[in-house]
Amino acid sequence: MDPTNLQKGASPHYSLYQRDIFKAGGTTGQLPPFSVHADELQESTKRKLSEHGYFYANSNAGLGWTDRANRESFYNWRIIPRALVDTNTRDLSITLFGHRIPAPILFAPIGINKLYASEGELIPARIAGELGIPYCLSTAASQPIEAVAAANEAGASEKNESNSVHHYDGPNGGKATSPRFFQLYMGHDDELTLSLLNRAWKSGFDVLMLTTDTWQLGWRPTDINIANYVFYYPNPVGNETGSSDPVFMRKHGEDLKQDTGKWIDSSVWHGKAHTWEKITWLIKEWKRISGGRPFLIKGIQCAADAKIALDVGCDGIVVTNHAGRQVDGAVSSLEMLPEIVEAVGDKMSILFDSGIRTGSDVFKAIALGAHAVMVGRLYVWGMSHDGAPGCRHVMRSLLADLDITMTVAGYKSITEDVHGKKDAVLKWNPYGVYPRGEHARLG
Repeated sequence: MDPTNLQKGASPHYSLYQRDIFKAGGTTGQLPPFSVHADELQESTKRKLSEHGYFYANSNAGLGWTDRANRESFYNWRIIPRALVDTNTRDLSITLFGHRIPAPILFAPIGINKLYASEGELIPARIAGELGIPYCLSTAASQPIEAVAAANEAGASEKNESNSVHHYDGPNGGKATSPRFFQLYMGHDDELTLSLLNRAWKSGFDVLMLTTDTWQLGWRPTDINIANYVFYYPNPVGNETGSSDPVFMRKHGEDLKQDTGKWIDSSVWHGKAHTWEKITWLIKEWKRISGGRPFLIKGIQCAADAKIALDVGCDGIVVTNHAGRQVDGAVSSLEMLPEIVEAVGDKMSILFDSGIRTGSDVFKAIALGAHAVMVGRLYVWGMSHDGAPGCRHVMRSLLADLDITMTVAGYKSITEDVHGKKDAVLKWNPYGVYPRGEHARLG
């Protein structure tokens, strides 16, 4: 690609990252530290992680059929390329909850990141700040809320073409310069819940999403085989949100010394489901604390629940099956997305999660009506290989992949030409089986 005299568009030329890699290989012999082909990337984490880290990142519910269904659904939707379209500049940017961001991609909330790198959540938070795309922090994080916010700010302070796209002038309790959202696992102690919300707001997390599909972990045989629940082991990681919370420590600090699973068992994966009646209270409290900022339900898998979420006052939903980790044999998130979009897509924001691996996957989810997508395992696999450089490499590769897909498929604007236009840009093909391992590789 000719890097000279490039037209300046609304988005950076993320595609140049491909040229940078080729150039480094050709001129200095420097090759990427690992493959970003999703199948190879997942497989190679076996050589980088402990047994517990590998299986926690990659285990699925039951036989893994829901995880497979997620990928098969992407395989069945095919992009229709267009010819002779002026794609010399592309616009990947969108506005999400008042934030202008450079691409429709978010870092999904994933807990216990210290299983993958010693700095844990500080790594993806910093890379998200560098890129100017939203970082979603999990309640099950292995770093305190405040430390993650500081890392996100540190990344945002390194100004570049990507994070310079970000713009937001709405309320924010922490004067954040980068978009960051908070994912809540809600226990049954309202005082503790309010403490978490206040900490998140004061640290600059200005969107709240409640996870509703994981009151307890799903049945994951490959984790069960090795008793893979880090909280019950000596010196566990993953208690940091609780151990840094004044309300939790006042009530349970002594208990935590005796039982390292106290935080996770009582306040995160407690096994005691909430119902819709509790959501109205949570929305009211979050709106009070945040001055009216958005509230989302994460875990919607059918149009009926999407309509209820709208009726109770949610500003958005995350269409997800928790990446196939909770219910085996369930519907894929992508196959349910069109009917959910038809039901509520013009009334609330829809984020998509579960199975995103490539730029083409992002394109397809947006075409089917999602406003943005969340990426999880990809960045975990990247940081598992090489910490911050690995995480950065994977996310820059995904952005380049999306940018190049838009260029060569003939679509200029992700909002105007792709979003919600499935009948014009996609074709459903019910035939064939999602291939595994059928690609060129060394060794």
